[in-house]
Amino acid sequence: MSFIEAIVLGIVQGLTEFLPVSSSGHLELTKAILGDNSVPEESLLMTVVLHAATALSTIVIFRKDIAELLSGLFQFKNNEQFQYSLKIVLSMIPAAAVGVLLEDEIEQLFGGQILLVGLMLLVTGTLLFLADRAKNTNKSVSNQNALIIGIAQAIAILPGISRSGATISTSVLLGIDRQKAARFSFLMVVPLILGKMAKDLLSGDLMAANTETSLLIVGFVAAFIAGLLACTWMIKLVKRSQLKYFSYYCYVIGLAAIIYTFV
Repeated sequence: MSFIEAIVLGIVQGLTEFLPVSSSGHLELTKAILGDNSVPEESLLMTVVLHAATALSTIVIFRKDIAELLSGLFQFKNNEQFQYSLKIVLSMIPAAAVGVLLEDEIEQLFGGQILLVGLMLLVTGTLLFLADRAKNTNKSVSNQNALIIGIAQAIAILPGISRSGATISTSVLLGIDRQKAARFSFLMVVPLILGKMAKDLLSGDLMAANTETSLLIVGFVAAFIAGLLACTWMIKLVKRSQLKYFSYYCYVIGLAAIIYTFV
């Protein structure tokens, strides 16, 4: 992998992490186009690093919200911040369980499974299309909603299923306000990514692949900067209820990936 390729992967990750078009799916497609022949472990290493960069960009954008939530959580007061923090913890359970129990199987999905990516992008497109037709309300996230949204996030581990697309769409279909849905979707993923990074550091998984550190750094910086821009943009787009345009995009890219597989 060259520096240019690492930058391209970083930009793709940063942009698609927040836009509901599947960052993991686009990373796999980009690797296929660039001719990346990394084994699954090496591919997963770069994916984890780039996700860490976008997690950091989320923390920067929502730094005030996160500070309030942490304050409410550690004060153990039954206030709004404490209840919201508990909902985020509840939403983490399904994805954390899947990640622990099916770790080896998940790693194998990130080895150029272009057909799978294409099919799952069609699923993402359908979710976005349905969510765009749902009525907007002022409803907030409940504990039950948080668990259901968490299940959607767990399913979104599949490359091609957009995490933000799945969680925001599920939230909107549950009747939750679009802006509140976007906020919850972006905040709920941060603990999972940080937890995954901590687990890999302790187990040595991040050192298993022979990937140059400089390439990881370049990709990280590119993803971080692109993530800052995309996160800010996505918040504005969700307010305008324009998910259907992303659904059309997912349909086009998904079909293109399927055709690419058989050409």
